[in-house]
Amino acid sequence: MITTRFAPSPTGRIHLGHAFSAALGHARARASGGRFLLRIEDLDPGRCRPEFIGWIEEDLRWLGLDWDREPLVQSERTPLYAAALERLRDQDLVYPCFCTRADIAASLSAPHGDAGAAYPGTCRGLPDDPERRASTAHSWRLDSAAALARTGLPSWTEDDGRSFTATRSEIGDAILARKDAPSSYHLACVVDDADSGVTLVVRGTDLRASTPTQRLLQDLLDLPEPTYLHHPLITHMDGKRLAKRDQALTLAALRDQGVDGPSLAADLLEGKLPFGFALAAE
Repeated sequence: MITTRFAPSPTGRIHLGHAFSAALGHARARASGGRFLLRIEDLDPGRCRPEFIGWIEEDLRWLGLDWDREPLVQSERTPLYAAALERLRDQDLVYPCFCTRADIAASLSAPHGDAGAAYPGTCRGLPDDPERRASTAHSWRLDSAAALARTGLPSWTEDDGRSFTATRSEIGDAILARKDAPSSYHLACVVDDADSGVTLVVRGTDLRASTPTQRLLQDLLDLPEPTYLHHPLITHMDGKRLAKRDQALTLAALRDQGVDGPSLAADLLEGKLPFGFALAAE
């Protein structure tokens, strides 16, 4: 049996791309007699809105997609993420970072900066200063070098049987928690997938770059390894990806146009897209 999950952020109405991902995950779970779960990733207080959660559920029901269990809401689970972070801290695998976004941008543009790194390591190796941590906003970053020295480069398997091993350049000192967000996407994702028994992670190819870091965290925290299905993205005909911030055509708008939800979900699974949209090549 397969357990999948659909994990949207409540930052606006969901669109055709979300429908494709949800329908695919639902179909894979149901075909195996397994479970399809709904997870609300609402850890960004600046963008998430509670009212959008109801809209997400409404859109899924319109598509004819049901889910097992009550939806898991990440903002209600912060103690679990804090416990995972503490485990990493106890192993000296994370460090406090006091850099602002402006600090990081300046470091990367300087002659000595490593333009190929997501973070130049400014705070890596600083002596621990509890007083500074108590008085100054900071994030917690993964010490990727220390982590990889413990586990080696992580690998994963895609649903089609292909196996991949991450390269060193794909794994940086990712932020795992911030003052305004008790957990990053990476940390919350692996904790919740393990806690929910997810065996197949269904998501778009735009999130494939997250897999090396998440697989590393799974190894460090002794969490089970799921299989991954990174599906092609639905785009506009010009190749531009759908995005909430660009006011992509929402499911609510399609419903208002008289589109039948279950028929739309079935068409998406067969690769039949509404006029004006295309499935991107991998």
